[in-house]
Amino acid sequence: MPAKDVIHDAVKNALIKDGWTVTHDPYSIKYKKVSLLIDLAAERAFAAERNGVKIAVEVKSFLNPSLLNDLKTAIGQYEIYLSYLEIIEPDRKLYIAIDQETYEALTSVEGLEVVFQKHTIPFIVVKIETEEIAQWIN
Repeated sequence: MPAKDVIHDAVKNALIKDGWTVTHDPYSIKYKKVSLLIDLAAERAFAAERNGVKIAVEVKSFLNPSLLNDLKTAIGQYEIYLSYLEIIEPDRKLYIAIDQETYEALTSVEGLEVVFQKHTIPFIVVKIETEEIAQWIN
């Protein structure tokens, strides 16, 4: 099993504080001979819905000196996981969770808006110190 990202537990705790029930840590998906592990899966039940809302969360720490290299890796992973989730569990929405500082750094780089417009990746931005969700980017 791969090592957890540095911010894994903070993201998990933030989801729980936000009312989510973490159902898998990690979330294993299999399709034919392909097996993948997404960091977390969670559900939230709503009174008006029988099945609630389901998400899968890939946690990314962005520890390398190059934000762009970490972003390339994160986008590639997101696209691969999304390809299989759309087949296996199309009602589960995939997010990438990052810390607030990283999100601010990424959105301050002039020119990266092209990447975010092209890929429209949903993010969960987490305040690591308080283990709270700062914002959902859909």
